Amino acid sequence: MALKSRKHGLVGLDITATSVKLLELKLSGKKPKVVSYTVEPLPANAVNEKNLQDVEAVGEAIRRAVKRSGTRTKSCAVAVPSAMVITKVIQMPADLKDYEMDAQIQLEADQYIPYALEEVNLDFHVLGPAADADGYVDVLLAASRSENVEDRTAAAEIGGLNVKVVDVEPYTMESAFQLIKHQVPDEGASQTVALLDVGASMTSLSILRDQKLIYTREQPFGGKQLTEEIMRRYGLSYEDAGRVKRVGGLPDNYEPEVLAPFRDLMVQQANRFLQFFFSADKNDYVDQIVMAGGCTGIPGIGELIEQRIGTPTVIADPFANMSISSDIPTTRLQDDGPAMMIACGLALRGAD
Repeated sequence: MALKSRKHGLVGLDITATSVKLLELKLSGKKPKVVSYTVEPLPANAVNEKNLQDVEAVGEAIRRAVKRSGTRTKSCAVAVPSAMVITKVIQMPADLKDYEMDAQIQLEADQYIPYALEEVNLDFHVLGPAADADGYVDVLLAASRSENVEDRTAAAEIGGLNVKVVDVEPYTMESAFQLIKHQVPDEGASQTVALLDVGASMTSLSILRDQKLIYTREQPFGGKQLTEEIMRRYGLSYEDAGRVKRVGGLPDNYEPEVLAPFRDLMVQQANRFLQFFFSADKNDYVDQIVMAGGCTGIPGIGELIEQRIGTPTVIADPFANMSISSDIPTTRLQDDGPAMMIACGLALRGAD
Protein backbone atom coordinates (compact mmCIF):
# COMPACT_ATOMS: atom_id res chain seq x y z
CA MET A 1 0.00 0.00 0.00
CA ALA A 2 1.47 3.36 -0.95
CA LEU A 3 0.23 6.92 -1.25
CA LYS A 4 2.90 7.62 -3.84
CA SER A 5 4.91 4.92 -5.52
CA ARG A 6 7.78 4.43 -7.89
CA LYS A 7 10.08 1.55 -7.01
CA HIS A 8 13.63 0.43 -7.81
CA GLY A 9 16.83 1.35 -6.02
CA LEU A 10 15.51 2.85 -2.78
CA VAL A 11 16.73 3.45 0.74
CA GLY A 12 14.21 3.02 3.55
CA LEU A 13 13.95 6.20 5.60
CA ASP A 14 12.09 5.95 8.92
CA ILE A 15 11.56 9.30 10.67
CA THR A 16 10.75 8.74 14.35
CA ALA A 17 10.35 11.03 17.35
CA THR A 18 14.03 10.75 18.29
CA SER A 19 15.98 9.69 15.23
CA VAL A 20 16.23 9.16 11.50
CA LYS A 21 16.83 5.53 10.53
CA LEU A 22 18.30 4.84 7.11
CA LEU A 23 18.55 1.33 5.63
CA GLU A 24 19.40 0.06 2.17
CA LEU A 25 18.96 -3.57 1.12
CA LYS A 26 20.01 -5.39 -2.03
CA LEU A 27 19.19 -8.95 -3.01
CA SER A 28 22.12 -11.34 -2.61
CA GLY A 29 20.87 -14.54 -4.20
CA LYS A 30 17.38 -14.89 -2.80
CA LYS A 31 18.12 -13.12 0.49
CA PRO A 32 18.40 -9.41 1.28
CA LYS A 33 21.79 -7.98 2.12
CA VAL A 34 22.34 -4.86 4.24
CA VAL A 35 24.49 -2.49 2.19
CA SER A 36 23.86 0.83 3.98
CA TYR A 37 22.63 1.61 7.46
CA THR A 38 22.73 4.30 10.11
CA VAL A 39 20.67 5.83 12.90
CA GLU A 40 21.01 9.59 13.29
CA PRO A 41 19.64 11.32 16.43
CA LEU A 42 17.18 14.17 16.05
CA PRO A 43 17.12 17.33 18.18
CA ALA A 44 14.53 17.32 20.95
CA ASN A 45 11.03 18.22 19.72
CA ALA A 46 11.96 18.19 16.01
CA VAL A 47 9.25 15.54 15.71
CA ASN A 48 6.28 15.39 18.07
CA GLU A 49 4.14 12.24 17.94
CA LYS A 50 5.25 11.74 14.32
CA ASN A 51 4.34 15.29 13.28
CA LEU A 52 7.39 17.03 11.82
CA GLN A 53 7.66 20.25 13.86
CA ASP A 54 11.03 21.33 12.43
CA VAL A 55 11.37 20.15 8.85
CA GLU A 56 14.76 21.86 8.47
CA ALA A 57 16.24 20.05 11.49
CA VAL A 58 14.88 16.72 10.28
CA GLY A 59 16.33 17.40 6.83
CA GLU A 60 19.77 18.16 8.26
CA ALA A 61 19.64 14.91 10.25
CA ILE A 62 18.80 13.06 7.03
CA ARG A 63 21.76 14.74 5.34
CA ARG A 64 24.06 13.51 8.13
CA ALA A 65 22.54 10.04 7.92
CA VAL A 66 23.12 9.86 4.16
CA LYS A 67 26.75 10.94 4.60
CA ARG A 68 27.45 8.53 7.48
CA SER A 69 25.81 5.58 5.76
CA GLY A 70 27.86 6.03 2.61
CA THR A 71 24.89 5.27 0.36
CA ARG A 72 25.02 6.51 -3.19
CA THR A 73 21.31 5.88 -3.73
CA LYS A 74 19.37 9.12 -3.93
CA SER A 75 15.83 7.74 -4.00
CA CYS A 76 14.02 6.79 -0.81
CA ALA A 77 10.81 5.39 0.62
CA VAL A 78 9.17 6.97 3.68
CA ALA A 79 6.01 6.17 5.63
CA VAL A 80 3.23 8.06 7.36
CA PRO A 81 1.64 6.71 10.56
CA SER A 82 -1.79 5.13 10.50
CA ALA A 83 -3.25 8.03 12.51
CA MET A 84 -2.56 10.30 9.52
CA VAL A 85 -4.23 7.98 7.02
CA ILE A 86 -7.86 7.22 6.24
CA THR A 87 -8.44 3.72 4.87
CA LYS A 88 -11.58 2.21 3.44
CA VAL A 89 -12.27 -1.10 1.71
CA ILE A 90 -14.58 -0.63 -1.27
CA GLN A 91 -15.79 -2.96 -4.02
CA MET A 92 -15.09 -2.40 -7.70
CA PRO A 93 -15.85 -4.43 -10.85
CA ALA A 94 -13.15 -7.06 -11.32
CA ASP A 95 -12.85 -6.49 -15.07
CA LEU A 96 -11.64 -2.88 -14.76
CA LYS A 97 -8.09 -2.18 -15.89
CA ASP A 98 -5.86 -0.28 -13.44
CA TYR A 99 -6.25 3.06 -15.22
CA GLU A 100 -10.03 2.59 -15.40
CA MET A 101 -10.20 1.76 -11.71
CA ASP A 102 -8.01 4.77 -10.90
CA ALA A 103 -10.30 7.08 -12.89
CA GLN A 104 -13.46 5.71 -11.25
CA ILE A 105 -11.95 5.99 -7.76
CA GLN A 106 -10.97 9.61 -8.42
CA LEU A 107 -14.59 10.32 -9.41
CA GLU A 108 -16.09 8.57 -6.38
CA ALA A 109 -13.44 9.25 -3.72
CA ASP A 110 -15.29 12.20 -2.21
CA GLN A 111 -17.85 9.69 -0.88
CA TYR A 112 -15.17 8.13 1.32
CA ILE A 113 -12.71 10.96 2.07
CA PRO A 114 -13.79 13.82 4.39
CA TYR A 115 -11.39 16.30 2.75
CA ALA A 116 -11.30 18.07 -0.57
CA LEU A 117 -9.48 15.78 -3.00
CA GLU A 118 -6.98 18.50 -3.88
CA GLU A 119 -5.88 18.41 -0.21
CA VAL A 120 -5.01 14.71 -0.08
CA ASN A 121 -2.66 12.11 -1.51
CA LEU A 122 -4.73 9.11 -2.57
CA ASP A 123 -3.87 5.57 -3.60
CA PHE A 124 -5.52 2.17 -3.83
CA HIS A 125 -4.56 -1.50 -3.74
CA VAL A 126 -6.58 -4.46 -5.02
CA LEU A 127 -6.91 -6.99 -2.19
CA GLY A 128 -8.56 -9.78 -4.16
CA PRO A 129 -12.01 -11.15 -5.12
CA ALA A 130 -14.89 -9.87 -2.99
CA ALA A 131 -16.23 -12.65 -0.79
CA ASP A 132 -19.85 -11.52 -1.07
CA ALA A 133 -20.10 -10.15 -4.62
CA ASP A 134 -19.37 -12.15 -7.77
CA GLY A 135 -17.50 -10.22 -10.42
CA TYR A 136 -16.15 -7.65 -7.92
CA VAL A 137 -12.86 -7.17 -6.09
CA ASP A 138 -12.15 -5.66 -2.69
CA VAL A 139 -10.04 -2.52 -3.05
CA LEU A 140 -8.21 -0.84 -0.19
CA LEU A 141 -8.38 2.94 -0.50
CA ALA A 142 -5.88 5.06 1.46
CA ALA A 143 -5.68 8.83 1.72
CA SER A 144 -3.57 11.23 3.76
CA ARG A 145 -3.57 15.01 3.99
CA SER A 146 -1.01 16.29 1.50
CA GLU A 147 0.84 18.25 4.20
CA ASN A 148 1.78 14.97 5.93
CA VAL A 149 3.38 13.73 2.73
CA GLU A 150 4.86 17.09 1.77
CA ASP A 151 6.64 17.58 5.14
CA ARG A 152 8.42 14.25 4.76
CA THR A 153 9.20 14.92 1.12
CA ALA A 154 10.64 18.35 1.96
CA ALA A 155 12.81 16.96 4.78
CA ALA A 156 14.16 14.23 2.50
CA GLU A 157 14.98 16.79 -0.19
CA ILE A 158 16.89 18.92 2.32
CA GLY A 159 18.83 15.75 3.15
CA GLY A 160 19.65 15.13 -0.51
CA LEU A 161 17.09 12.38 -1.20
CA ASN A 162 14.12 12.14 -3.54
CA VAL A 163 10.99 10.47 -2.20
CA LYS A 164 9.71 7.86 -4.65
CA VAL A 165 7.41 5.89 -2.30
CA VAL A 166 5.20 7.10 0.54
CA ASP A 167 3.85 4.09 2.39
CA VAL A 168 1.64 3.61 5.44
CA GLU A 169 3.43 2.35 8.57
CA PRO A 170 1.24 -0.69 9.38
CA TYR A 171 1.67 -1.93 5.81
CA THR A 172 5.44 -1.56 6.05
CA MET A 173 5.20 -3.74 9.17
CA GLU A 174 3.22 -6.28 7.16
CA SER A 175 6.01 -6.28 4.54
CA ALA A 176 8.73 -6.55 7.20
CA PHE A 177 6.97 -9.56 8.72
CA GLN A 178 8.50 -11.63 5.90
CA LEU A 179 11.88 -11.03 7.58
CA ILE A 180 10.76 -12.33 10.99
CA LYS A 181 8.25 -15.03 10.06
CA HIS A 182 10.87 -17.65 10.98
CA GLN A 183 10.31 -16.56 14.62
CA VAL A 184 6.62 -17.47 14.48
CA PRO A 185 5.06 -20.98 14.44
CA ASP A 186 4.30 -22.13 10.88
CA GLU A 187 5.72 -18.79 9.66
CA GLY A 188 2.41 -17.16 10.57
CA ALA A 189 0.25 -19.41 8.39
CA SER A 190 -3.19 -19.76 10.02
CA GLN A 191 -1.80 -17.80 12.99
CA THR A 192 -2.89 -14.53 14.59
CA VAL A 193 0.26 -12.53 15.31
CA ALA A 194 0.45 -9.25 17.24
CA LEU A 195 3.32 -6.95 16.22
CA LEU A 196 3.69 -4.52 19.11
CA ASP A 197 6.06 -1.65 18.34
CA VAL A 198 6.94 0.43 21.41
CA GLY A 199 8.95 3.44 20.28
CA ALA A 200 10.11 6.62 21.93
CA SER A 201 6.77 8.40 22.05
CA MET A 202 4.25 6.17 20.24
CA THR A 203 3.16 2.56 20.51
CA SER A 204 1.53 0.81 17.58
CA LEU A 205 -0.18 -2.57 17.33
CA SER A 206 -0.44 -4.37 13.99
CA ILE A 207 -2.37 -7.64 13.96
CA LEU A 208 -1.62 -10.08 11.15
CA ARG A 209 -3.79 -13.11 10.50
CA ASP A 210 -2.34 -15.62 8.07
CA GLN A 211 0.37 -13.00 7.31
CA LYS A 212 -2.20 -10.35 6.32
CA LEU A 213 -2.83 -7.12 8.19
CA ILE A 214 -6.32 -7.09 9.74
CA TYR A 215 -6.13 -4.50 12.55
CA THR A 216 -4.04 -1.51 13.62
CA ARG A 217 -4.02 0.85 16.56
CA GLU A 218 -1.64 3.59 17.65
CA GLN A 219 -1.46 5.63 20.86
CA PRO A 220 1.01 7.92 22.63
CA PHE A 221 3.25 5.90 24.94
CA GLY A 222 6.93 5.05 24.79
CA GLY A 223 10.44 5.17 26.12
CA LYS A 224 10.41 8.96 26.32
CA GLN A 225 8.41 8.60 29.54
CA LEU A 226 11.25 6.58 31.06
CA THR A 227 13.80 9.14 29.88
CA GLU A 228 11.77 11.98 31.43
CA GLU A 229 11.47 10.10 34.73
CA ILE A 230 15.27 9.64 34.77
CA MET A 231 15.64 13.39 34.14
CA ARG A 232 13.28 14.23 36.99
CA ARG A 233 14.64 11.70 39.45
CA TYR A 234 18.36 12.34 38.90
CA GLY A 235 18.43 15.97 37.71
CA LEU A 236 19.84 15.23 34.26
CA SER A 237 19.34 16.89 30.88
CA TYR A 238 17.21 15.05 28.34
CA GLU A 239 20.30 14.12 26.31
CA ASP A 240 22.21 12.85 29.36
CA ALA A 241 19.18 10.91 30.59
CA GLY A 242 18.85 9.21 27.22
CA ARG A 243 22.55 8.37 27.18
CA VAL A 244 22.69 6.79 30.65
CA LYS A 245 19.46 4.91 29.93
CA ARG A 246 21.28 3.25 27.03
CA VAL A 247 24.79 2.76 28.40
CA GLY A 248 24.26 2.57 32.17
CA GLY A 249 25.81 4.46 35.05
CA LEU A 250 22.67 5.21 37.10
CA PRO A 251 22.44 4.73 40.90
CA ASP A 252 21.49 1.37 42.44
CA ASN A 253 17.90 2.48 43.07
CA TYR A 254 17.29 2.97 39.32
CA GLU A 255 16.20 -0.58 38.61
CA PRO A 256 13.72 -1.13 41.47
CA GLU A 257 12.36 2.41 41.70
CA VAL A 258 12.35 3.63 38.07
CA LEU A 259 12.89 0.80 35.57
CA ALA A 260 10.68 -1.84 37.22
CA PRO A 261 7.59 0.45 37.35
CA PHE A 262 8.13 1.36 33.69
CA ARG A 263 8.34 -2.34 32.74
CA ASP A 264 5.05 -2.89 34.57
CA LEU A 265 3.55 0.01 32.65
CA MET A 266 4.72 -1.53 29.36
CA VAL A 267 2.96 -4.78 30.27
CA GLN A 268 -0.23 -2.87 31.12
CA GLN A 269 -0.08 -1.02 27.80
CA ALA A 270 0.50 -4.24 25.85
CA ASN A 271 -2.47 -5.89 27.53
CA ARG A 272 -4.62 -2.79 26.93
CA PHE A 273 -3.80 -2.78 23.21
CA LEU A 274 -4.70 -6.45 22.94
CA GLN A 275 -8.00 -5.89 24.73
CA PHE A 276 -8.90 -3.21 22.17
CA PHE A 277 -8.25 -5.75 19.41
CA PHE A 278 -10.24 -8.49 21.16
CA SER A 279 -13.20 -6.12 21.46
CA ALA A 280 -13.03 -5.22 17.77
CA ASP A 281 -12.41 -8.75 16.47
CA LYS A 282 -14.82 -10.64 18.75
CA ASN A 283 -11.99 -13.09 19.48
CA ASP A 284 -10.00 -13.24 22.68
CA TYR A 285 -6.64 -14.63 21.67
CA VAL A 286 -3.49 -14.12 19.63
CA ASP A 287 -1.09 -16.97 18.95
CA GLN A 288 2.12 -14.94 19.18
CA ILE A 289 3.34 -11.51 20.25
CA VAL A 290 6.35 -10.07 18.44
CA MET A 291 7.87 -7.06 20.20
CA ALA A 292 9.51 -4.31 18.15
CA GLY A 293 10.73 -0.76 18.78
CA GLY A 294 13.47 0.74 20.89
CA CYS A 295 11.89 -0.25 24.18
CA THR A 296 12.61 -3.91 23.46
CA GLY A 297 16.12 -3.09 24.67
CA ILE A 298 14.80 -3.03 28.24
CA PRO A 299 16.16 -6.24 29.80
CA GLY A 300 13.61 -9.01 30.30
CA ILE A 301 10.63 -7.18 28.81
CA GLY A 302 9.70 -10.00 26.40
CA GLU A 303 9.77 -12.62 29.13
CA LEU A 304 7.76 -10.40 31.46
CA ILE A 305 5.02 -9.78 28.87
CA GLU A 306 4.83 -13.51 28.09
CA GLN A 307 4.59 -14.34 31.80
CA ARG A 308 1.96 -11.72 32.65
CA ILE A 309 -0.20 -11.94 29.51
CA GLY A 310 0.25 -15.64 28.91
CA THR A 311 1.01 -15.41 25.18
CA PRO A 312 4.31 -16.58 23.64
CA THR A 313 6.44 -13.48 23.07
CA VAL A 314 9.62 -12.92 21.07
CA ILE A 315 11.73 -9.89 20.18
CA ALA A 316 11.81 -9.08 16.46
CA ASP A 317 15.11 -9.98 14.77
CA PRO A 318 14.74 -8.83 11.14
CA PHE A 319 18.44 -9.15 10.27
CA ALA A 320 18.87 -12.76 11.44
CA ASN A 321 18.81 -14.27 7.94
CA MET A 322 20.48 -11.43 6.07
CA SER A 323 24.06 -11.04 4.94
CA ILE A 324 25.71 -7.80 6.00
CA SER A 325 28.32 -5.69 4.21
CA SER A 326 31.72 -5.87 5.86
CA ASP A 327 31.85 -2.14 6.62
CA ILE A 328 28.64 -2.22 8.72
CA PRO A 329 28.98 -2.67 12.52
CA THR A 330 27.13 -5.97 12.92
CA THR A 331 26.63 -5.82 16.68
CA ARG A 332 25.11 -2.35 16.55
CA LEU A 333 22.88 -3.35 13.63
CA GLN A 334 21.61 -6.41 15.54
CA ASP A 335 21.00 -4.27 18.65
CA ASP A 336 19.01 -1.79 16.58
CA GLY A 337 17.13 -4.57 14.75
CA PRO A 338 13.83 -4.51 16.69
CA ALA A 339 13.60 -0.73 16.15
CA MET A 340 14.30 -1.05 12.40
CA MET A 341 11.14 -2.91 11.36
CA ILE A 342 9.58 0.05 9.53
CA ALA A 343 12.91 0.91 7.91
CA CYS A 344 13.15 -2.75 6.82
CA GLY A 345 9.67 -2.73 5.32
CA LEU A 346 10.50 0.43 3.39
CA ALA A 347 13.93 -0.79 2.29
CA LEU A 348 12.41 -3.99 0.90
CA ARG A 349 10.67 -1.77 -1.67
CA GLY A 350 14.03 -1.23 -3.34
CA ALA A 351 15.62 -4.65 -2.78
CA ASP A 352 15.45 -5.92 -6.35
